Amino acid sequence: MPVPETKPVIGGFERYLTLWVLLCICAGVGLGYTVPGLTEAVAAMEVAKVNLPVGVLIWVMVIPMLLKIDFSALSQLRRHARGIGVTLFINWGLKPFSMALLAWLFLRHVFAQWLDPAQIDSYVAGLILLAAAPCTAMVFVWSQLCKGDPYFTLSQVALNDAIMLVAFAPIVALLLGISSITVPWDTLLVSVVLYILVPVALAQMLRKYLLRRGSQALGRAAELMGPVSILALLATLVLLFAFQGQSILAQPLVIALLAVPILVQVVLNAGLAYWLNQKLGVAHCVAGPSALIGASNFFELAVATAISLFGLNSGAALATVVGVLIEVPVMLAVVAVVNRSKRWYEDALPALPTQGH
Repeated sequence: MPVPETKPVIGGFERYLTLWVLLCICAGVGLGYTVPGLTEAVAAMEVAKVNLPVGVLIWVMVIPMLLKIDFSALSQLRRHARGIGVTLFINWGLKPFSMALLAWLFLRHVFAQWLDPAQIDSYVAGLILLAAAPCTAMVFVWSQLCKGDPYFTLSQVALNDAIMLVAFAPIVALLLGISSITVPWDTLLVSVVLYILVPVALAQMLRKYLLRRGSQALGRAAELMGPVSILALLATLVLLFAFQGQSILAQPLVIALLAVPILVQVVLNAGLAYWLNQKLGVAHCVAGPSALIGASNFFELAVATAISLFGLNSGAALATVVGVLIEVPVMLAVVAVVNRSKRWYEDALPALPTQGH
């Protein structure tokens, strides 16, 4: 398998994703007030509780992300056993459950007086959905920016995607149930099939087709499809905010309040993963991407599932969008901390055989 490209690349479009999301908020709210009939017509285009326009947009945004996943990288798992173990613990043993706890603490208690009581359950559900799916695509950018081991990043993301196929629905159902939120199992399973299983299959078929034409063909396709994916995400957000406009204007602090547990979660997961890797003697080039994978989320999947389960105008959909809003600036901050602390990290490594070289 050829060595993955390690040049640090983050496109200008992606770098300013937070700005684009803010513009989508303005555009969506304006659209909802000026052309309410249009958003109502879009909302009515459903089949089996799946909104067709949004479903198409979700596929357009997700498939280019999954195109980068090379499941043959799973052969590298033994080489990075300790780093993989730490990230698996953070992603699947800690993050969804700690987010459920943080959502309960902040939304049901600390911030309850400033939130619409009728929407609190939905907000909690959205945060759980956000934490239940580890990041798939942007992780490659974060890993490159901190000079992460490309084989570790590939193998970890491939493993997370494989686990997500079977673990996402049960974890979401369990945590929603614990939070006393009704779990529409049929809709949840349809969401997993539509937004995980089918896109993974299509992306891998397209990947194999492109690789038969050479690795450069795959690289060019991924580069061309990247902006299209982001545009599809932004179009989805415009529709979402067209329905959320009144509730946002009625409670302008809601986005900031929803961001608090997400930020706490990022600091908790990234810091713990980084520290555990150091204590286990894992090389910095593995510890960096491990911390970043542990902290970031597959927000495209979270948005899609929230819309399917609770609707475009739900608090759950809004909560997942807050993850989109803060993803880039927060993860760039984590990258900066990882890079600047490299000497401290390596000086404090225990006398163990390191991994990741």
